[in-house]
Amino acid sequence: MTNRQNRIARYHLPGLFQFYTFYQKFLPLFYEHREYFYDWCEIGSIYGAPEGCIWGGGRVGQGDPDPEAVLKLLKEYHISGRLTFSNALLRETDLSDPKCNALCALFEDKECLEDKDRQQNGIIIHSDLLLHYLRARYPGFYFVSSTTKVLTEFKQLLAELHRSEFCMVVPDFRLNKSFDQFKSMTPAERSKVEFLVNECCWFGCPDRKRCYEDVSRKNLGLPGPEHVCHAPDAAGGYRFSKAMINPGFIGVEDVSKVYLPMGFTNFKIEGRGLGSALLLEFLLYYLTKPECQLKVREEIYLDNTLDLF
Repeated sequence: MTNRQNRIARYHLPGLFQFYTFYQKFLPLFYEHREYFYDWCEIGSIYGAPEGCIWGGGRVGQGDPDPEAVLKLLKEYHISGRLTFSNALLRETDLSDPKCNALCALFEDKECLEDKDRQQNGIIIHSDLLLHYLRARYPGFYFVSSTTKVLTEFKQLLAELHRSEFCMVVPDFRLNKSFDQFKSMTPAERSKVEFLVNECCWFGCPDRKRCYEDVSRKNLGLPGPEHVCHAPDAAGGYRFSKAMINPGFIGVEDVSKVYLPMGFTNFKIEGRGLGSALLLEFLLYYLTKPECQLKVREEIYLDNTLDLF
């Protein structure tokens, strides 16, 4: 097989803190029964932030485990943990937040600067103010440019990819099918792109950036009007079936037969703020061989006495 055919898809999974108990069951299954899962994919990282982190800019959690227990689980399976600090509205005074700094001090591994074989943890980030602070204070992290920047123009994506501070950039999902423009990208540029594969948001939404800023404002406890989503079928919430017909959706066949051969190897699965049942459906779809999906369900939650209603 050629190197092109041997490329591995690295999936970046949601809910580092929110789904800790789920991953306690799923990770042993994934690594002890690799025959259940596609051999052309692996877990690249698990991302998230605990409840009450003002640097966070994603969905707010509801009760979280001890961060030391989370870090221990990551180390046990040699998985990169990504702290999601994508708040877009941070001020200078917010940089001294004790909880967020303590979390960085815990997750940073300075030894990885000397030993490149060590598993490094990262930070998903929006604010340049926070980026400059973290790079100076916690040099043991790598940084990912957050999708909350809503990079919908290809030239914006290229400019972000050329920033040396970032090892990965997550463009807006509406760039996912820009194949004519992808052809002009260098291998180095392609290696830094991380596609958001299962977004359910309305493809024509003009308020996506405002929606993220509303979450950032709430995390900071700042006053402001409640953002109301005006997308069609917004009341229905997230549905995987709805995401699958989104023009920006990247399916498992797309990953293996289109994006990997083009040299794109990083794929982000969204899911923070959803339930673990839906997370399992994502992992069954993207990582699990169809003939083994029932086996995985049985290991995670099914038994012969289970009643649904």
